[in-house]
Amino acid sequence: MNEKYILLVEDNPEDVEFILLALRKNKIFHDIVVAKDGEEAIQYLFGEKQEGNSPEVVLLDLQMPKVHGMEVLRMIREDKRTCSLPVFVLTSSDELTDIIRSVELGSVKYLSKPLEFSEFVEVLGKITPHLTL
Repeated sequence: MNEKYILLVEDNPEDVEFILLALRKNKIFHDIVVAKDGEEAIQYLFGEKQEGNSPEVVLLDLQMPKVHGMEVLRMIREDKRTCSLPVFVLTSSDELTDIIRSVELGSVKYLSKPLEFSEFVEVLGKITPHLTL
């Protein structure tokens, strides 16, 4: 795997495909590691799947099986190895409490998943400043 990779934490296969296409449309060609639930994300960041280098960016859904996205974000911020890792919450929730909590926990940006692909491309373009292209 290339040193530059993005960890995508997303359980919906259709959203994964949209996100991957939108990243390519933004000329983001990093390797993408997909964690299908919060527990798998934790394994990539801290456990047996961790390969010595952290992702450049994490795209994190909130409504995840096994471990909720907010808990994953909290763990990222509390660990000295990942506390400065850029985490973008990318979720379908537009609950004000989710937005406030993700900001309190240190997400770089709270991004709502749009319905239209062109809007997906625009939303994911916001992560570009945090990547080495």
